[in-house]
Amino acid sequence: MPVDAARLGIGVFDSGMGGLTVLSALMRRLPHEDMLYLGDTARLPYGTKSPRTVAKYALQCAATLAERRIKLLVIACNTATASALGDLEAGCPGLPIVGVIGPGAQAACRATKNNKIAVIATESTINNGAYQKAIHRLKPEAAVVAQACSLLVPMAEEGWMDGSIVEAVARRYLAPVFGNLSDSAAGLDPADSGGAYPDCLVLGCTHFPPFTGVFRKILGSRVHIVDSAETTAEAVAEALAGLKLLNPQNNAGQTRFMTTDDEGRFARIGEFFLGRPLSAGQVELVDL
Repeated sequence: MPVDAARLGIGVFDSGMGGLTVLSALMRRLPHEDMLYLGDTARLPYGTKSPRTVAKYALQCAATLAERRIKLLVIACNTATASALGDLEAGCPGLPIVGVIGPGAQAACRATKNNKIAVIATESTINNGAYQKAIHRLKPEAAVVAQACSLLVPMAEEGWMDGSIVEAVARRYLAPVFGNLSDSAAGLDPADSGGAYPDCLVLGCTHFPPFTGVFRKILGSRVHIVDSAETTAEAVAEALAGLKLLNPQNNAGQTRFMTTDDEGRFARIGEFFLGRPLSAGQVELVDL
C-alpha cells in the first residue's frame, strides 16, 4: 500500500443491486470514506451458477476495482463470499477483504435465544453451507435450518418489493422453516411447539433486505431478522481502524458507481436498495 493508502477508496462489488444495501450501511457508518461500487448486472444472478463460475466473475470484479486503486475490498454478495473468498484472498495479496457471511453469522449467534437459526439465501450459498459452517464455528450447539429462496433475487432486481405476489412467494419459501403460514402469522411465537421454530432469520442474500417488511408481516415481531449489511459495515470500520487506514479527511466521502449492463436501469432500480436518488449519469458502464 502507498503512503497515502488511507485516502484511497473502499471497493464494493455484488452480482447486481443487492450489494447497495451494504454500500448504504457503509456510507452511514463511514461518512468520510470514498466508495466505489460495481454491480455485475450483465451476469446476474450468481446464486444459480457453479462455484467455479462465481469465483471467475468475482476475481474479474475485484481486478476491475483494484485497477481504480482501493484500500479494502468488500464482497457485498453472499454467494461470492461463500464461493470465492479464498480465491480472492489468494488472487489479491495485500488487499484486505471483508465478506458478508462472517458478520451475519456473528449477528445471528448474538440474537438467538433458543439456538435455532434460519438462513434464507440463494441456492448456491445454501448448497455451499457457508452460513451453517460459520454459525457452528461460533455456536456449535446451534440448530441451523437453511432454505434457498432464489426467486426473490430477480423479483428484487425488478423492483418488486411488496404486494400480494411477493407475499405469496415469501410465504411459500418460509413455510418449510416456520410451519403453516397460510394465515396471518403476526402472533407466531418461536416458543410454540416446545421451541420448534427458529427465533432468528438471517437474510443470507443482499437482495433480501428490501423484503424485510414482507417477512415481518408474515413472521410477526418475535422472530429476530438479521440483515448483515450493518454488521458488515461495522466489520469494515474495525478492519480499517486496526490497519490505520481510516480516511483522515473531514469532508463527506465521494461514491462512484459502475455496472456491466444498462446504466439507466441500474440507477432506476438501485434507488430502492440505496435509499436515495441515483441518476444514470452517476453510473459508469464497464466491460469485464
